[in-house]
Amino acid sequence: MSRSWFGPRPPAAALQIFAAAALLSACAAGGGSAPDSALPVVGQQPAALAAIASETVIIVMGDSITAGLGVQLEEAYPALLEARLRAEGHAVRVVNSGVSGETTAGGLRRADFIARQKGDIVIVALGGNDALRGIDPAAAAVQLESIINILAQSGARVVLAGMYAPHNLGSAYVGSFDAMYPALAKKYALPLVPFLLEGVALDPALNQPDGIHPTPAGQRIIMEQNIYPVIIGLLK
Repeated sequence: MSRSWFGPRPPAAALQIFAAAALLSACAAGGGSAPDSALPVVGQQPAALAAIASETVIIVMGDSITAGLGVQLEEAYPALLEARLRAEGHAVRVVNSGVSGETTAGGLRRADFIARQKGDIVIVALGGNDALRGIDPAAAAVQLESIINILAQSGARVVLAGMYAPHNLGSAYVGSFDAMYPALAKKYALPLVPFLLEGVALDPALNQPDGIHPTPAGQRIIMEQNIYPVIIGLLK
């Protein structure tokens, strides 16, 4: 597994990463997030309602990477996941619940709403903005754990997608932050995507000019190499 994400780099590159953190935060008020899927409308035909009822619903909680900042909604990895699974014959609906600028605290505020949507599988891909803002990993871990518990109580199968902290924050911070995902996955027996951006992070060909948000090609790698192998295992 590559540990190059936010690893040692020249000072100029480090400054670029932290400048991009401001962009991530600013995106909270902008576009890029996808609305949650609407409920079936009154008057739908029984066959259509039965088809909806038989679907496996996968909800993806995340930040601007999940929301698809800078790419078309259909190019973001949740939509790509749905397209591939449907092409393979799986009756699934993937709901992109990414919110630009989201932290674990923001995710916790939305967790009850997400739980009420009764997803069969919920992918929790949060924490990147916590690291970029230097939020205490202990606080982020508590919030992630609360999210996991709320979602699990709804009957959803929770999948945890991890991130790595910028090494510029120091070894103590990085060690604590990076360890929280496998620790929580082990504690709650959750499927784990160790690093959401594995194979994509810091590759100029796969990222937009800000150096953080993936291009359409980067989004496809996230889906194909990181998310799909975990989800397909849950559908078999």
